[in-house]
Amino acid sequence: MNFLLTIRIALRAIAKNKLRAGLTVLGVVIGIAAVTTMVSIGQSAGTLVQNQLETFGTNVVVVFPEQREAAGVRQGSFLTLTAADSEAIAEECSSVLAASPIVGASGQVIYGNNNVQPRELIGVGVDYLRVRDWRLMAGGDFFTPQDIESAAKICVVGKTIVEKLFQTVNPLQQTIRVSNIPFRIVGVLEEKGANMFGEDQDNVLLMPYTTMRRRIWGSSFDNVNIIMLSARSQDKIPEARDEIYQLLLERHRIGPGDQADFGVRTSAEIASVLGIITGTMTMLLASIAGISLLVGGVGIMNIMLVSVTERTREIGIRMAVGARPKDILRQFLVEAIMLSSIGGLVGIFLGVVGSAAVIRLINAALGDASDWPVVVSIPAALIAMIFAALVGIFFGYYPARSASRLDPIEALRYE
Repeated sequence: MNFLLTIRIALRAIAKNKLRAGLTVLGVVIGIAAVTTMVSIGQSAGTLVQNQLETFGTNVVVVFPEQREAAGVRQGSFLTLTAADSEAIAEECSSVLAASPIVGASGQVIYGNNNVQPRELIGVGVDYLRVRDWRLMAGGDFFTPQDIESAAKICVVGKTIVEKLFQTVNPLQQTIRVSNIPFRIVGVLEEKGANMFGEDQDNVLLMPYTTMRRRIWGSSFDNVNIIMLSARSQDKIPEARDEIYQLLLERHRIGPGDQADFGVRTSAEIASVLGIITGTMTMLLASIAGISLLVGGVGIMNIMLVSVTERTREIGIRMAVGARPKDILRQFLVEAIMLSSIGGLVGIFLGVVGSAAVIRLINAALGDASDWPVVVSIPAALIAMIFAALVGIFFGYYPARSASRLDPIEALRYE
């Protein structure tokens, strides 16, 4: 039997019972749509994480103090890093592009009758913007080495602080009060938006780290909270991490076998961990959604068995005029594959529409704190389509085999 003729007969048989065919493929449609939607949302989350990591900075490496143990007892937290460590890293580590010490605090920022509490109130070095791949808006300046040396009472603010404190007033050269200390605004940062946790990255105030330490902390020590730096390229990140680790071991006089009083983390490591989390969640959701495909396959098998029973006399006539068992097997197998494939195509379409709708709802619910990208997973759609065809083959084979084994004489006598 010609294969094209087989397809025409299959389409004709499906068209005779449109409602039954529609209900048959409903399980496959739901399964494919669910898989496509879940995978697309998972990949959207992964893309969002990657985009947010890029806003954090390019090739960023973070050095932070760690608690040490003595006699199995974890000691109290204390600052073990210094601004001198940051300078040494920038000068002696060839794989490092720039480094900045970070000193944090909390407090109110006041201008006139308005006040705001920054999400980040930190002291930084002259290369902080370079590390974070951040820029100032037109007309502003950043800190100079002289500002760091003199602990100048100047600051740079984010867009959110400008909007809350100044409205229509130009913030440059305006004086604000931070912990009752006057500071002059010398620059305004470009907008960054929300990070992956929905936190406003523009609600930030930066000042020289020496100013933070001496005037806000009231400390004359050189300690800093963390050191943030940028490797020269993505490929240089592992090399930069090793160089930093060895340099600090020497500077902190930590011998072989002793526990380091600092830790080093890279943006690549953070991205890898988040990627594993989002990937695992995507596979879990897709697996749960895939169960409905099996349910749809069982539905196809049931309907094909009913179809074999209804068309027993037709099968007998075909065998009587020369159709071979393998022709009958192929006929019903093609019908099962076509049913599942039609359901797959409809499911892919609904999955694409559904994923876009869900992501839009997420963005609408979270407002400005969210910017989930709409990602359509073409590979997932193709895999789902292939899987749908395999479902048709797997669950359609038994009914097709049963039809091909009917006795022609008994089939002709069937009423």
